[in-house]
Amino acid sequence: MRTGITDMHQLQELVRLHRMGRTAVQVAKALNMDRKTERKYRRRIATAGLLAGDAQDLPPMSALKMAVVVRRSGPPRQEVSSVAAYTERIDGYRRAGVGPTAIHGLLVEKYGPDVGSLSAVKRLFARLKRASGPARSDVAIPVHTAPGQQAQVDFGYVGELRDPETGTLRKAWVFVMALSYSRALYARIVFQQDLATWLSLHRSAFQWFGGVPREVVPDNLKAAVIQAAFKADEMGALNRSYRDLARSYGFVIDPTPAYSPEKKGKVESAVKYVKGFLMPRLGDFTDIDDANQRLETWVRDTANVRQHGTTGRRPQEVLDETECAALMALPTHPIVPAQWREATVGRNAHVTVDKRFYSVPWVHIGTQAWVRVRGEALTVYIDSERVADHRAVGDTPWSTVPAHLPEGRRDLADRDPENWFRRAQAMGCEVEDYARMVMASDEVHYPLRRVQSIVMKLEKLTPERAVSVAKRAARFGATRPDAIARIISEQLDLGEQPSDGFLDPQWASSTRFARAATEFLAAQGGPHASA
Repeated sequence: MRTGITDMHQLQELVRLHRMGRTAVQVAKALNMDRKTERKYRRRIATAGLLAGDAQDLPPMSALKMAVVVRRSGPPRQEVSSVAAYTERIDGYRRAGVGPTAIHGLLVEKYGPDVGSLSAVKRLFARLKRASGPARSDVAIPVHTAPGQQAQVDFGYVGELRDPETGTLRKAWVFVMALSYSRALYARIVFQQDLATWLSLHRSAFQWFGGVPREVVPDNLKAAVIQAAFKADEMGALNRSYRDLARSYGFVIDPTPAYSPEKKGKVESAVKYVKGFLMPRLGDFTDIDDANQRLETWVRDTANVRQHGTTGRRPQEVLDETECAALMALPTHPIVPAQWREATVGRNAHVTVDKRFYSVPWVHIGTQAWVRVRGEALTVYIDSERVADHRAVGDTPWSTVPAHLPEGRRDLADRDPENWFRRAQAMGCEVEDYARMVMASDEVHYPLRRVQSIVMKLEKLTPERAVSVAKRAARFGATRPDAIARIISEQLDLGEQPSDGFLDPQWASSTRFARAATEFLAAQGGPHASA
């Protein structure tokens, strides 16, 4: 069963944008989705009666999944081969406006599956396009935005700065958000370009401007932000987390088309401008904190009050007089951004997030999970269904819900002998004494697993029977779980009990036989039988 999209969160975002009045073209662009794909899922969702409604009251993911899920299969991928022999035909198709994917399909249809791979066609297509010079479609049309409508964001590498915590030099990047109408800037230098930093910088920028733009234009979510600024395997996590942030603040994400940095030229120019201030002064900064303090002063007192070369006005004046009132209001309550992480359920029935371990029901071992972290709340989803909730903090790196582990084995996670002695004591003092005797029975091998197994076997009996079995085992120095199992199954404890009770644990730990020598001789009628 496949939906043809990354996850149900993308469908929720499609519904939200349509409910906000966005056109199909705007929705497809915002989600980086092909227009045909957007139309296909929009129609299925509309048919199910889920497209209309309140933008803040989205349909559950399970309902969306039922509305769009289909069964499909595709042909196997072709083997890689050269396409140089088809250069003229590929160039002819290109000039006619046919894309590389369609060209590959035409070649396969005409010449068979050995013509070459789609990636080879794409590479040749790009070389031919460069050789032919610019086309009308390559022209970047200037876009003029209304006050409060749009902000553009980007990172730029600035060099190495000293980390005040370690005293070492580290690579540093500057994050810049530029309001498209006023050209007002927010800038911050960071060492990390991880997900938490990305979300935190947006929040700080909105606070700096005193409001939220209706659209935020990052670099292309799949091409630039993911591959350049973030790890490639964080694509889905970034999109989910970024969507959650957009929902919380009320803005929409309008990613730049791949390989088109000129289409976010306002922030591109702003990054160059900020780097022009920072890079010549790298040797003057004490550390990154000093650099950020001086950068903030420069942005406030110089960058945002200069006469902008394109608008001919001072960005801060335009922000104060016009754009600030047009920005959306900041939320009245603190926003705690959610971070999404992809994780695999390990053999220990836990997922790992930031070197901490969180349990999920053991039947999901080996499956892929999405983990949502918001403040101290951590939730695990599998197939868009919530399967576990945890606190993301604790005294130990493990957060384990006992019910998530298999019944009969979950108790083995308890490695504190005193806890097992307390469980034994609950059945009777004699059982506790026997458990301690087992624990002391081996000076080399740590016998905790024996104690665990024995206590769990005895807990299945009545307290009276558990005491009876423990007395029998102690009398003969039996310290193995299989001996307990035999006593229980053969009811060896139900006979007459000896009056002398337990053997000395010191003897039990050193003897090599199940019975004392005097008892053995008595049974044989030997000369020391009466001893």
